[in-house]
Amino acid sequence: MIDSLSQEQLNKHPAIASLTDMVRLRYGARELSGFPKIQARQILAGGHKSSFRGRGMDFDQVRLYQPGDDVRTIDWRVTARTQIPHTKIFSEERERPILVITDLRGPMFFGSQQLKSVIACEISAALAWAGLSANDRAGGVVFGQQQQVDVKARRSHHAVLQFIHALQEYSAKLLEPQEDRYSLSEILEESRRFTATGSSIFIISDFHDLNDDCERHLFELARHGSLNFCHVYDEIEAVLPDPSLYAVSDGQQQTMLDTGNSELRQRFEKAFADRSLRLRKLSEKFTAGLLPFSTADNVMSVLGRAYGKRRSNARNSSGGQ
Repeated sequence: MIDSLSQEQLNKHPAIASLTDMVRLRYGARELSGFPKIQARQILAGGHKSSFRGRGMDFDQVRLYQPGDDVRTIDWRVTARTQIPHTKIFSEERERPILVITDLRGPMFFGSQQLKSVIACEISAALAWAGLSANDRAGGVVFGQQQQVDVKARRSHHAVLQFIHALQEYSAKLLEPQEDRYSLSEILEESRRFTATGSSIFIISDFHDLNDDCERHLFELARHGSLNFCHVYDEIEAVLPDPSLYAVSDGQQQTMLDTGNSELRQRFEKAFADRSLRLRKLSEKFTAGLLPFSTADNVMSVLGRAYGKRRSNARNSSGGQ
């Protein structure tokens, strides 16, 4: 069925990530001037600053002057105000390849506003464009129900377009439900093969099967670069709809869901809260970024609050005070 669809039909299908829309995201991605050099406003911990400090391009902080510091780095405004010599510290500019890991397994084919799979594709495309705009190498790995495709990180529009085509292809394959071949743990383990040292790693998923094995592989990924979690969810996953009987289906089987069952509602909502809490704790443990995306959100609005020019300008102006 998918093979019979034209490119125009693929782009207009509401359950398939639009190639046209994902290409158009490159314009908004240019506005993410802080990407990936600063912490996102909604990121709970972490960021992308180099652990190496020297006379680079990015201002980092002001500290007390120490014997041996280059006098050219003295912050004269702070020194005059405090009457104590202070010096500026800079983060060394180093290339950070962008690796985007996208989960397009069966559970992502769900959404009350938009599909989680479509939102995940838009996030992935925007991040790849933002990396290229920041003059970094950008690439990614897409995991579907039965297959995966990897696009080596390169500093080229061709690489990003290749990645975007893979995103559309794998989102379209969700129209024909199959049993998932990969667990999240296996996705993370497999992704380690594509991770270059010093990478900015973005994992886009609903994290529905986050477990102890995942934590082990996240530890290994964190040793190679900076982790960032993009948690895609639907409001119905957090809170069930108003009490009633609803027909639900996984694409193969259908059943009735009684949302008036108070015990069911409590278990359902607790499961989502527990998963979100675990993801938050992991972000803190691995100094990873965490950005939540609801299927009702505009992807660029969320990324703009995290990496937009206003965020970057606010940080720069506060750094010199």
